[in-house]
Amino acid sequence: MAITDEVLNELLKDYQKPEDLLGQNGLLKQLQKRLLEKAMGAELTVHLGYGKHDPAGRNSGNSRNGTSPKTLKGEFGNLELATPRDRNGSFEPQIVAKGQRRFEGFDQAIISLYSRGLTTREIEGHLLEIYGVEVSPALVSQVTDAVCADVQVWQNRPLEEVYPIVYFDALWGKVRDNGQVAKVAVYLALGITIAGHKEVLGMWVASTEGAKFWQQVLTELKNRGVRDIFIGCVDGIKGFPEAMEVVFPATQVQLCLVHMVRHSLSYVGWKERKAVAADLKPIYRAATEAEAEQALRAFEQKWDRKYPTISKSWRTHWPELITFLKYPAEIRKAIYTTNALESVNRSLRKISKNRGVFPHSESLLKLYYLALERIAKRWTMPIPNWSEALNRFALEFGERMPKLD
Repeated sequence: MAITDEVLNELLKDYQKPEDLLGQNGLLKQLQKRLLEKAMGAELTVHLGYGKHDPAGRNSGNSRNGTSPKTLKGEFGNLELATPRDRNGSFEPQIVAKGQRRFEGFDQAIISLYSRGLTTREIEGHLLEIYGVEVSPALVSQVTDAVCADVQVWQNRPLEEVYPIVYFDALWGKVRDNGQVAKVAVYLALGITIAGHKEVLGMWVASTEGAKFWQQVLTELKNRGVRDIFIGCVDGIKGFPEAMEVVFPATQVQLCLVHMVRHSLSYVGWKERKAVAADLKPIYRAATEAEAEQALRAFEQKWDRKYPTISKSWRTHWPELITFLKYPAEIRKAIYTTNALESVNRSLRKISKNRGVFPHSESLLKLYYLALERIAKRWTMPIPNWSEALNRFALEFGERMPKLD
């Protein structure tokens, strides 16, 4: 509907300063109030079947019955409305529904602030300062708790049949359990689709890990439609290779080399860390398995007398550490490190650091889910060098590779 210049000129004839238009009692707010009340009045006319003061309403069995006050909260502040009523109590306005106390989009504003790590009290203060709207901590919790159902739907959604790479990692949080503060791990699985895009497949909370736990997680992924994973990249999570062997026996396991190097350096004093790190680099920068083996032997000869635990650990996990050497140099970094998931974890830690202790695991998952929704919006491009990776996967995995459209 076009609004003519004549109408606008009439509305603005007393305009002198911005507050006259945008202030708490400015023109825009008055217009919003009048338009909503007028629309509800029109809806009541349709409901009754006759207009105000229309003789057709006599002895109709129902009539207008004044108004009742209602306060709507929104980004415009608090808006006081006079909601029309009918005598039979059968009228339910559509534009501002019965029981509605917040304007459309306002709940999403609360959820958006929550997903960025603001505490309930901080959200309350922000809305009061920016919009002049008072909300209680209970309202913020009520709005965000509605997301819990979405978390369940998301966690159980169907997945793609094949993921060439899936990264598994964990981050820690604190929750209350029977009055005690307990430390729990939230495990995440980040898949790379055939198209090369990142997708968080799920989240799982556990206080302990092991083959049994990971077998449950991998079985859940299988039940949700995952038929095959080419490479599973982990940071040395206990029991994972054994569980993968049971559920996805054809999957190659790659231990994260970045985590392995960090673990190795934890045995080394500060003065020698740089030298040890430099001598570990030829192992994972090698062009072939034979060259990597030669670099590990050279490391053993130089450092075993002082730090025998390092080479022993590399030898113990050697098959899972050199999986990436089968692939071209362009895609090795995507395979041998969980950095793609680490960056997600850093974002999650950042938004949860102000919370301290969560009242329960559900509130922790709720926050992470909302944050992941926001993070995933940035994943619009395939990971680097993905076309080269696909060509190599096609050679390596043959019939396991799905046909591309």
